Amino acid sequence: MQELDDVKINFDSNGLWVLNIALAVVMFGVALGISLNDFKILFKQPKAVLVGVLSQFVLLPFITFCVVYIVKPQPSIALGMMMVAACPGGNISNFMTHLAKGNTALSISLTAFATFAAIFMTPFNFQFYGNLYPPTAQILKNVAINPFDLIQLVLMILGVPLILGMLLRYYKERWAIKLSKLLKPLSIVIFAAIVIIAFSKNIDVFNAYIHHVLILGIGHNILAILLGFLLAKAFKLSFVDQKTLAIETGIQNSGLGLLLIFSFFNGLGGMAILAAFWGIWHIISGLLLATYWSKK
Repeated sequence: MQELDDVKINFDSNGLWVLNIALAVVMFGVALGISLNDFKILFKQPKAVLVGVLSQFVLLPFITFCVVYIVKPQPSIALGMMMVAACPGGNISNFMTHLAKGNTALSISLTAFATFAAIFMTPFNFQFYGNLYPPTAQILKNVAINPFDLIQLVLMILGVPLILGMLLRYYKERWAIKLSKLLKPLSIVIFAAIVIIAFSKNIDVFNAYIHHVLILGIGHNILAILLGFLLAKAFKLSFVDQKTLAIETGIQNSGLGLLLIFSFFNGLGGMAILAAFWGIWHIISGLLLATYWSKK
């Protein structure tokens, strides 16, 4: 499996720029659906929000590190798992929570809060756990990634679009709502198209190596969903909130992970394949779970 760490995903600089813009547009579309009122739940339900933050930004990265330490996957795959675990919740978690008859207001608030927190927490968790495990620390040493460059990119892709979108929603609410209805589905389609194009250019690579991440990717995602659900249950939150935190923890922004992998690691094989597979699988698992809960 050593050759997997030598595999580079074919994704040129022009494609990277388009991926940057597409992800920023997706986040802008998400922000158009967020109002200041959505943050009121942070004060109305502080316990649920704190449990959500604990699950997503503290326990998921830590448990991912423990799994890596025990299973000892290929270093680049291990780093891919750490990258995904360090990312905030995915932008489709709100839709899935609504479908699952969860607490949509809590989901939106957690998405907004997590996106702001991710500007600093994503680089911190990734660097901290990546350097804590010797095989992944060696990759980080060879890449010589600058933490401030990482924070700067996350700020540009998450922070700036989020602030601009919320400002437009605050000052021009009618425009924002109309634009949101158009922009959110369009931006997600564009983003999905870019990922599919990246897949098509590297189909031989994925066919040759996807089996290395299949079980780990599925298991990692199931573990994240169970973590959110069981933690909410342990804190005696309602079943509606348990469903919400399960989805929020299990649906990660793997698109951001892919962007960081292409930007700083030149599409390092194991990392990119793991993050790309997660990006496909978590939609499948999330929709299956949400559909099941919607019928309960």
